[in-house]
Amino acid sequence: MKSVKPVTWVMMAIVVFAFILRVYQSGAYGIFLDEKYTLVISQGVAMEGSNQHDVFFTPGKTYFTPREFWKEKSINDFIIANIQGDIGNSPSYYAVLWTWTKIFGLSDFSIRFPSVLFSTLLVVLVFLFVRRHFGSERLALLSAFLTAIEPFFIAYSHMARNYSMSFFLTLLATHLFLLILDRKQEGRPGGKLLLAYGLIFVLALLSHYLTVVVFLCHGLYALFYVRPVRRWLPFLITGLVGVGLVSLWFIFGGGTYTFKTLAYQADFYRNIALTDPYNSGFGTVLPATLLNVAKRSLPIWADLFIVSNGLGQIDVLGIRNIAISLFLGLIAAGLLYRYHRTTPLPLLIILLYLALLSAPLLLVTVVNFQFVVVAALPSLAFFLLLAIRRQAEAGKLPLLVFMFMLALVPTLFLIVMSFRNGHTYGITQRYSGFSFPFSVILVAMLLQQLVRTATEFREILLVVLVIQSYFIARLLHHIYQDKAPKYTYFASTREPNPYYRVAQKIRQAYAPGDTVLYPSIRLHPHDEIEKTYWPYSIQDAQLTNMYLPRDADYVQRMDTTEVDKIILLKQSGQRTVLFDLKGQTHRY
Repeated sequence: MKSVKPVTWVMMAIVVFAFILRVYQSGAYGIFLDEKYTLVISQGVAMEGSNQHDVFFTPGKTYFTPREFWKEKSINDFIIANIQGDIGNSPSYYAVLWTWTKIFGLSDFSIRFPSVLFSTLLVVLVFLFVRRHFGSERLALLSAFLTAIEPFFIAYSHMARNYSMSFFLTLLATHLFLLILDRKQEGRPGGKLLLAYGLIFVLALLSHYLTVVVFLCHGLYALFYVRPVRRWLPFLITGLVGVGLVSLWFIFGGGTYTFKTLAYQADFYRNIALTDPYNSGFGTVLPATLLNVAKRSLPIWADLFIVSNGLGQIDVLGIRNIAISLFLGLIAAGLLYRYHRTTPLPLLIILLYLALLSAPLLLVTVVNFQFVVVAALPSLAFFLLLAIRRQAEAGKLPLLVFMFMLALVPTLFLIVMSFRNGHTYGITQRYSGFSFPFSVILVAMLLQQLVRTATEFREILLVVLVIQSYFIARLLHHIYQDKAPKYTYFASTREPNPYYRVAQKIRQAYAPGDTVLYPSIRLHPHDEIEKTYWPYSIQDAQLTNMYLPRDADYVQRMDTTEVDKIILLKQSGQRTVLFDLKGQTHRY
């Protein structure tokens, strides 16, 4: 029997560890904001019922039942639901989730589990990508481990949204792109790989429209490094066919209103930025000035790399404190540059280097060990430069340029769009999350180079990384406790899904002749797409019916005099409050 290589066992352990980190607490908290839209869209239901007017809004019909709610849906129902709930975005993800829920049901754990799987598979794919294209199993294992513990990946694996799937697909497309180029260079046929690349191209674009930025990087890489020009032809043909297929969705499907809605949203958020930037209910939305964009994007850049995660929090750490720490860190990096080949280091240099990294704790206005990590960033950047030089000497310079493009261009694209649209609302981590697999690889290269260093600088910086590890562990704890607003969207912890709990109570307490009453607040649609057939919300009724038996005949109706309580009205006239939704921060 052929023995299993040690690297295989290590990789298996990393994958199991990654899965545990992702599955833990994934169903603990109720669905929130966009996840509610994920749930209803995947079942062909439009939020607020624009494709259910015969269920909720038929003149003279005062009640509805789960059987009516769950009547068979058509393809057009799914398209309308996608238009209404997600501007036609992510149809391939909703198709995957629809198939999944047909088998495994609609619990919070179930609808989030595809994200857990895609995020775990991403760890495997990072390993395969690095091993194949950088030719190093050690670097591949380190990259896979960093992917496993990356807080961004873990946070979004807990969300029933397209992101984990999109991150996986864009890395897979990049892997195939490089494999095809290698085969062409070796004179081997790559037809099947090209077909697979075209399929992933279509699926990725239909999982999230912004994945187009990754394929833009593919085009830039070909422009700079692929010669002769005739080698572009297969990709051009594949791209044109793929765009043609995606265009069918925009012409005949849910993408019909995408550009119209995006234009409306640009005007809507620009108006908020100019009139009410702080109290609109959409978070802080500022005009796209150079200063505002810089302040909004700094945390995005910092969180892109696990060694600097959390160091861009200007409001918490303070610009002055960060500037002092970086200034001292640059001086320390100068010492590192001068003496990084010296061994053993003179004691004076060691003490001076330690003093420069520690001095921020004495000079800043808030004592926080994150400033030590800030001071170490220039030194860590120096080791990244050494790693780049090492890889370049091994003939990997074009691949490194590609990695930097893929790591940086998605966020740069958001910044450009911010200036174009006139507001900062779209500068958010999840929209440039396709960068993370590539930033992880760059960090792995940095760490590998650091470990190879023989001087005392290594031990000092490893201690700094232990400090940063503490803050990463604390962030993961906050994610699991639902107290990491930059990932979970809520500063306060959510409760278990109230709609699932209400549905269970209805199943237990309902008797023939009873009526379930749902609260119904007044709606204020922003545009024609949000406008429904009824001026009052039916969202609470829709979300509760998601968890009721599909063949049930429970009599239900809306109560426009109530805004918070779901009530069971017994045949005798007795009213029992099943649930009070007041204070549920993730209700709307």
